[in-house]
Amino acid sequence: MLARKYLFPNVIEMNYQAGRRLGVNVYLIDGGDEFLLIDVGYLDTVDEIVELIRKMDFNLSMCKMIIATHADADHIQGIARAKELMKTKVAAHPLTVEPLESGDEIMTYATIKAQDFAIPMPRCKVDIEINEGDVINVGSVKVEVWHTPGHTAGQLAFKMGAQEPKLLFCGDNIYKDSCVGVIDAHHGSHIPDFIQSLKRIIKDDSEFLLPSHGPVFRRDNRIVQKAIDRLTQYQYMADFGTCAIGWPLLDEWEADVLAGRMPEFSKAETR
Repeated sequence: MLARKYLFPNVIEMNYQAGRRLGVNVYLIDGGDEFLLIDVGYLDTVDEIVELIRKMDFNLSMCKMIIATHADADHIQGIARAKELMKTKVAAHPLTVEPLESGDEIMTYATIKAQDFAIPMPRCKVDIEINEGDVINVGSVKVEVWHTPGHTAGQLAFKMGAQEPKLLFCGDNIYKDSCVGVIDAHHGSHIPDFIQSLKRIIKDDSEFLLPSHGPVFRRDNRIVQKAIDRLTQYQYMADFGTCAIGWPLLDEWEADVLAGRMPEFSKAETR
């Protein structure tokens, strides 16, 4: 049996649990007598993630649902396989249902022809539609659903605010280096909505933000405001694109994961 590596009470992140990079951040919310997963990542890592869950002594029948934060392939390419293995239900925002159920390779970023990139996008039936204001009870834990469009039309975030510290699973809305999820009209991005979603985050009382990529970090309104200011400019600039050749933050985070360094969230933490 594997010791469970909790980031916070009731929260396990599967990259840290595995001690290596599996891809997108996959969060397991442990409610005691049941659990859920937020995202599951690529198809080629699903079997390993499910095996890790078994080795942590979770009964797979206790999985209440797998939630898709949105319909990008790096988050949900493996969701149909995970659903089959765990015999559970898939939940998503109503605007995420169509790309998930149709396997739309363009909207999900499974195919980017201009970059010679193509991976399969298995279709997956969505069993439960979740939306703004819904509360998901996971055993003893309550998870509040936020609809935070901008990166995609159906982007979701999740608040755990009934305990300390208060947590916000912020999806691809914001990362520790002030970057945000890719902005591309082909998969439903909308910059004005993105700005409003970030303004909602900046007003929130969550102490920590748990993004879909890279390290968890203490909420710092300067990080969020920097993104708001940048996106506000993007609305009036012709040179915006998605052609970055690297991401230093993710390289640093992966080095920590591989070295087995779990994050420490002291009050003195700085960027």
